[in-house]
Amino acid sequence: MIGVVGEALIDLAVSETAPARPVAHPGGSPMNVAVTLGRLESPVAFLGRLSGDAFGELLRSHLKDSGVDLRWTVDAAEPTSLAVVSVAPGGGASYSFHVHRTADWQWSPAELPASPGFDAVHVGSLGLALEPGGPVVAEWLERLGGATTVSLDPNVRPKLLGDRERYRRRLDRWLSFSDLVKVSDEDLNWTWPGGDPADLARGWIEQGRRLVVVTRGADGSHVFGRDFEFTVAACETDMVDTVGAGDSFSGALLHWLDRAERLRPDRFANLTAAEAREAVEFASSVAAITCSRAGANPPRRGELAR
Repeated sequence: MIGVVGEALIDLAVSETAPARPVAHPGGSPMNVAVTLGRLESPVAFLGRLSGDAFGELLRSHLKDSGVDLRWTVDAAEPTSLAVVSVAPGGGASYSFHVHRTADWQWSPAELPASPGFDAVHVGSLGLALEPGGPVVAEWLERLGGATTVSLDPNVRPKLLGDRERYRRRLDRWLSFSDLVKVSDEDLNWTWPGGDPADLARGWIEQGRRLVVVTRGADGSHVFGRDFEFTVAACETDMVDTVGAGDSFSGALLHWLDRAERLRPDRFANLTAAEAREAVEFASSVAAITCSRAGANPPRRGELAR
């Protein structure tokens, strides 16, 4: 089973081309990854703190309907986090957040399972970045050691991160215990202004990461491993918006590795270039379908054949 830990929030989507009342969509980067995995029929559990308010119930229903195991979720007393999503002409999305004292960031060590037995755990975005819960999650991941493959997507949200240098130091720590890193060129450009994304990725591989995928939107992906480096073109799509596209990419990548029996640490270490290429091509196709729909709405497995 794959575990996904982090935030589940509500996206209030507003179109800049046709202003109207906001539309509430279940969201949050880690939750979107879990939903993608569940819809693709990979065994997946979501580890999140879900509020008892109306939005929290909406999130629970969304996860259950997508086939996600909720046995490790926490019933939180705090309210649900909100993200206001502005969708620009062409489908690009920008975000503002309402997260003060909300449910997602209040983790205590006792709320995370000591030995969950996951083949892999995916983490990233604000669930690691915001205090007080982020450091608790980071310490939990470090304790998993080499028994679990750790997948990281930083999914940088600059408006909430404060000092860039401090965030960079924290990200360096998260990278040290990660095996698989999916990161966008926009994330890298904010975190290391002027840095070469390829050089950064090669450095992470040299430091022990097994696979690094740098996504570049319509320009496709740049893929790095210990014995390979190549690019994969983006799939064509009828663009509606990019909300959740990167998350569905991460979920689909993990799904492919799981189905190929390459996800456990001992098998992931021997991933070949051909397998990595096929995995990233599959992830790109799932992300393209998500871009053809409003909000974070990844496809179900039965839709892929069509």
